[in-house]
Amino acid sequence: MASDSVIEVHRLAKWYGRVLALADLTLCVRRGQVFGFLGPNGAGKTTSVKLLVGLVHASGGDGCVLGYRLGDRRARTRLGYLPELFRYPDWLSAREVLDFHARICGRSVRTREIDEALELVGLERRATDRVAAFSKGMQQRLGLAVALLGNPDLMILDEPTSALDPAGRLEVRELLHRLRANGTTVFLNSHLLTEVEQVCDRIAIVTKGRVVAQGTIGEILGARNAVRVRARANGVPIEPVLERFGPLTREESALIVHGVEDDRVPAMVSALVAANAAIYAIEPLTATLEERFLQLTSERGA
Repeated sequence: MASDSVIEVHRLAKWYGRVLALADLTLCVRRGQVFGFLGPNGAGKTTSVKLLVGLVHASGGDGCVLGYRLGDRRARTRLGYLPELFRYPDWLSAREVLDFHARICGRSVRTREIDEALELVGLERRATDRVAAFSKGMQQRLGLAVALLGNPDLMILDEPTSALDPAGRLEVRELLHRLRANGTTVFLNSHLLTEVEQVCDRIAIVTKGRVVAQGTIGEILGARNAVRVRARANGVPIEPVLERFGPLTREESALIVHGVEDDRVPAMVSALVAANAAIYAIEPLTATLEERFLQLTSERGA
């Protein structure tokens, strides 16, 4: 395992009887990153998370978390975990839930640390309220507070904002930025692709238990692939001018020039000016993460 790796797994597999839930998973997460783990339903994401935190044992492959082999209990003392399906005893208060989880994990956590965790997730004023009075979103915030206990080196979050409203999601994004600034590594399993784009340093896209793409957002999306031109001809048609720079497609009020490299855009603008065209906008276009995700996962399904 590399010295700066927090998670490193090779050809990880998991069978449940005759059902293959995960096959050939290989990935590496570096220290201090917010790492997004993406895939369609049934791709093996939650099974992967359970393997990383030691809730299930691998059927094949190997790996390390925080320098320990998968399943080693010593790793658990240094990681925080928010499961996708969370449930806390209705009769406990928020503060009691955190105290209970700290004790079963063998952590010595002071009242001040519990209060700080509740404040970070916006529950400081509900610390003595019973869980029975909490909405699902508030319980998810409580789960995040549990994961924060003890200032873990690694946080593994399985759909941490699925029950939150837009304001709550914004608060969680800000929390993830603070954690990264403090050197905490975050492994984020999420279906919210726009959220992943805003917070993650690197991502992996998995389908059918295998990673089909891994890298920064820019590396996954690739280079610019088109330019949208909003212009009007003044005597000379602009289509022949633009066709010198790439194939064209039409939108309602624009032309899309495909395959234009960055260093060719100024020449294209100059050619339009020389043709006496009225230019209203030149807009670079790239594929969205959603488009790239659908492309990669559908290709694997074909």
